Amino acid sequence: MRLSDILLMRGLVRSADIETAIERQRLEGGRLGDNLIALGVMTTEQLFAVMDETPVMPRTVAETGISRGLLLGMTLKFMRVASCETVPELARRIHLAHSVVQEIVDDAIAQKLVHVLGSVNSGIVRYIRYALSDAGRVAAGEAMEQTQYMGPAPVSLAAFQAQISKQPITNEILDAATLREAFHGLTLSEQTIHRLVPAVSAGRTVLLYGPPGNGKTSLGTRIAQLFTDPVFIPFAIEVSGQIIRMHDPSLHVPFMTAGPDGGPQNGGVQIEAFDGRWAACRRPVAMAGGEMTLDMLDLRWDAATKTYDAPLHMKALNGVFLIDDFGRQKVAPVDLLNRWIIPLENRVDYLKLNTGLTFRLPFDELVIFSTNLEPSDLMDPAFLRRIPYKIQMLGPDVFEYREIFERAAAAAGLFLRDDAYDFVVEQLTRAGRHQLAAFQPRFICDQASQVVRCFRMQPELTCLLAADALENLYVGIGQDA
Repeated sequence: MRLSDILLMRGLVRSADIETAIERQRLEGGRLGDNLIALGVMTTEQLFAVMDETPVMPRTVAETGISRGLLLGMTLKFMRVASCETVPELARRIHLAHSVVQEIVDDAIAQKLVHVLGSVNSGIVRYIRYALSDAGRVAAGEAMEQTQYMGPAPVSLAAFQAQISKQPITNEILDAATLREAFHGLTLSEQTIHRLVPAVSAGRTVLLYGPPGNGKTSLGTRIAQLFTDPVFIPFAIEVSGQIIRMHDPSLHVPFMTAGPDGGPQNGGVQIEAFDGRWAACRRPVAMAGGEMTLDMLDLRWDAATKTYDAPLHMKALNGVFLIDDFGRQKVAPVDLLNRWIIPLENRVDYLKLNTGLTFRLPFDELVIFSTNLEPSDLMDPAFLRRIPYKIQMLGPDVFEYREIFERAAAAAGLFLRDDAYDFVVEQLTRAGRHQLAAFQPRFICDQASQVVRCFRMQPELTCLLAADALENLYVGIGQDA
C-alpha cells in the first residue's frame, strides 16, 4: 500500500496531482507528501490526518506488536508447507517488511531451525535461499498443531482497538443533498428524509418500522451505501496467543482493485509504505435476517484449524449492521436485545475466548433494526429508550403511489393506462381490504410483463392484466373484476 493510493482513495488528490508531484520529486527530492504540500495540492494537516489513520509498516519484530514465537512459527510453517525459501517469498505470504522477516529468519538460524541453502537470482537481485533443518521441521509441525492458520501475520488486539477508534463511522459528514442522491429511485416523504439525516449522521441505532412492503429493507441497504471513506480491516487478530480471522471477502470489499503484483492498480511511488497486514476496504455492510441466532454474535471456534472466526457484528465494525425482519429470528427478541444492551448503550462490546479470557472492543457501527411488527410487542420501554432514532415507514399516498407505479411500469417496459391504474387503486382500497404499499406496483407490472411476452400482446398494463396480477398478489381480490 502506498501513500499515493491512500490519498487517491480518500479523494484528497487526483491522479494528475500525483504525477506532477512525482515529477517534482525526481527534480528536487523529498517525500511524496512533502511535494504535494509544496504544490499546494493538500495541506500539512490533511497529510498528518491520513498518516495518523493509516497503519504504519513495522520495521522490526518489536514494532509488529506480535510475539517472536508466533511469527517464528508462521515462518517455519510457510517454509514447510508452501516451500518458501527466500525472504521476499516469506514477506509476501506474511505481509511484513523484508527487514522483519529477515530478523525472524536470523532468529531461526541462531536456534538451528534453519540453514542457508544457497542463492538464487531474481532479475538483477540475488537472494539467499533457506531450508529447514530436522529440528526446524519438527518445530514447524509443532506450530501447525497449535494453529493451522497460514495467512497474513495478525495484528495485536491493542492495534485493532486503536484503529477502530481512528476510523469511526461519524467521520463522514452526510447532508440532506447526499441522502437524496443516494435514495434516487425510492419515493420518500420530506418528513422521512428530515428524520433520516440526523439519524444516519449520528451513527447510532435506528429502528425502521411499519407495514410490510414499504421499502424498509431497501432503505436500510441504501443507507449502508452512503459511506464512502476507506477503512482498514486486519486479516487476522492475535489475542492472548489465539488467532481470530477477521477479514471476510464477502463483506470487506477492496477499496481498490489489486494489480498483477498484488498491489493497487493506481500509480504512485512507494516512498511511505503502510502495514500490509491490513486491507483497505469500503465500510463493511453486514445483514442478518430470520436466520440470525445468538451464537452468531459470539466468536466461533474451528477445532480443525484451531482458529476463531469473528462474529458478524465484529466484522461490521466501522460500518453498518442491518438486522432485517427483526422479531422473526429463531431466537426470542428479548434474548437478542439483552445481548445488545451494553454495546448499544455503552458503545463497547465484550467477547470471550474458549480459554475463558474476555476482551473488549469499541462498538462503532450503525445498527439498523427493520421490522414490520409492532415495536412495543418486541421491545420493552427500557430497550426502546436505548434506540435514539425510530422512523415509521408508512405506505405511500395516492400521489406517491402513482409515481412508484409509473417507475415500475417503465422498468417493465409497459405503458401505464389510467383506467388500469385507477382499477388497481380501487380494488386494493375498496372497503379497506388492503393498504397501498410500495412493493405492489413492481409485483403487478412484473406479472403483467410476463403475460405480455408469453402471448405477444401490446406492451401496456390493462385492467385485465392488472386483475390477473392482483389475483396472484392477494388471493380472491381479482375475482369480481
